Amino acid sequence: MTKKIFYPVILAGGRGTRFWPLSRKRKAKQLLALDGKQTMIQQTIARLQPLTDSKNFWIVTNRDLSEAIGRQLPKVPKKQILAEPVGKNTAPAIGLAAFLLMRFHPEAVLGLFPSDHVIGDETRYREVIEHGVELAAAGENIVVLGIRPTRAETGYGYIESGAASEGEVLQVRRFTEKPDSQRAAEFVQAGNYFWNSGMFLWRARTLVNALNEHLPETAKLLEEIAASFGTQKFEGKFRKLYPRCENISIDYAVLEPRSSKGERESNIYCIPADFGWNDLGSWAALHEHHSVRMPREDGNMIASNGSFVLNSQGNYVHAPSKFVATVGVSDLVVVETDDALLITTRERSQDVGKIVKYLDEKKLHKLV
Repeated sequence: MTKKIFYPVILAGGRGTRFWPLSRKRKAKQLLALDGKQTMIQQTIARLQPLTDSKNFWIVTNRDLSEAIGRQLPKVPKKQILAEPVGKNTAPAIGLAAFLLMRFHPEAVLGLFPSDHVIGDETRYREVIEHGVELAAAGENIVVLGIRPTRAETGYGYIESGAASEGEVLQVRRFTEKPDSQRAAEFVQAGNYFWNSGMFLWRARTLVNALNEHLPETAKLLEEIAASFGTQKFEGKFRKLYPRCENISIDYAVLEPRSSKGERESNIYCIPADFGWNDLGSWAALHEHHSVRMPREDGNMIASNGSFVLNSQGNYVHAPSKFVATVGVSDLVVVETDDALLITTRERSQDVGKIVKYLDEKKLHKLV
């Protein structure tokens, strides 16, 4: 059943600025092999592949990355790799896919998935998604996969759950944007909050109806673009109309106003996701992920052409063509490329994106 109606939409337009200098405009984080031999987007496709056909995948990216993505994903139809003329956040991106599918399969269930997350237990992951697809297909339902928080994280949005619906499924009371540290601690203590994973499931018809209700002007533009798909007018319509769409996330555009109707009226459901999720949001997160998978007594993760370590702990070093020696240093992040060298601490690795902002402002385009 799932294979016939499940259409994964992979969001792959981000720049991955916190993974500079390895992540660049034309080879962003999702195109890098940060966790094994496959790139992040290849892993995303591979773990969803058993649930659907290759022809059912849609990728939304940008013009800098679309050709490289096409090369990495040769089984995905090229016409289904959509290159946004300008980034407009997640609501227009997933909305366009919904309007496109409405034209030939309105009962299709769309899955919205980031292209650069890692999953520890892929079997459990697919079981949760299959359950979510069934729930989304049953009516005007929106399903979000929620991650049970392990710490008072301020970098994620939160989902407040209400009453149990059936089995492990919970009704959603409200969505909360990234909190400060005090509120995040309160959420964890309360026990009924989940991290918002950014993974959603809904029928094409459900999402189109929601966009028409909550984002009507953008919905009209997306419908007009979708109507030209498969014709010579599509590229022109896409370039002309898409920039006029509102720059807004699906959370703000649909989920928050929908949840304000109350948990019994909104038809938004949360499935707690216990499959080893990590969004790999920074070099520190990557270090943590590798440390769990391949624990070392000194906590050092060094990719190099040979190494020497003395009185050094908890460092992440990426210099694959160099011999690396660490002496008396701890908790550093060092990443080398041909034209740049990053030196920071794991604690401050969230700030690496500020480097890219500086390089953009100074028009140092070769470095971004």
